[in-house]
Amino acid sequence: MALRLLSTDFDGTLFNEFEHPPVPPRLEQMIAFLRRRGAKWVINTGRDLSSLLETLGRARLKLQPDYLVLVEREIYVHDGACYKPLQDWNGACRAAHDALFARLAPALPELRAWITAHHGGATVYEDAFSPLCVIAKSQASARAITAHLAAFARAQGDVAVVENDVYIRFSHAAYDKGRALAEIARRLGVQTDQTAAAGDHFNDLPMLRLEHAGHLIAPANAIAEVKAQVTAQGGYVSSQPCGHGVAAGLEYLLERAR
Repeated sequence: MALRLLSTDFDGTLFNEFEHPPVPPRLEQMIAFLRRRGAKWVINTGRDLSSLLETLGRARLKLQPDYLVLVEREIYVHDGACYKPLQDWNGACRAAHDALFARLAPALPELRAWITAHHGGATVYEDAFSPLCVIAKSQASARAITAHLAAFARAQGDVAVVENDVYIRFSHAAYDKGRALAEIARRLGVQTDQTAAAGDHFNDLPMLRLEHAGHLIAPANAIAEVKAQVTAQGGYVSSQPCGHGVAAGLEYLLERAR
């Protein structure tokens, strides 16, 4: 197996803010090894550009990813000096979201009112990426809010509810981590059996599919739904958490390919 593309979620998969260093040297060395062999590395995250770059700076990584997938949908490529947006993809993505969110606008007050009435401790707000964002007070509350919003989304047809821990937002159903990864692979001419993906939470499920990556990895801290999906597709579920688990998964893949 010649691995040509590696896609890693960031928080909880690559990066653990409670560990020092937050990205294990073992994983950084493994990524560097793969890149020397020609592989490209993608950080595929729900963070925006400024948040991710600031946190990467504090992590003091020696490596810079070749690509970034931000807010689960926008693609940026490193040109040797800085990260530049893929204008055609990002432009189409933003146009689709603008049209979708304009159409949803009349329904949003009722949805906000329901969340406030049934989950009064939740923070409901709007940002540059979604007109309806929620920070729930607990994971149980997040699950209940997501279920309510998902019922609304199903009736719309082109709305997705993106959930990551206690954070929830609306997105266009045509754009997610998996489709962004597939677009990068298409541009590079990389096949699915040459692609690996690692993630730990709900928003990673779209990229943890064999249609996008032939080699799937979940660290020990991954939620049960991620572990189940990875296991069902023959992927690797590590007994080690976060970046340690991803490193173990990559070592397993390379050993199996010998």
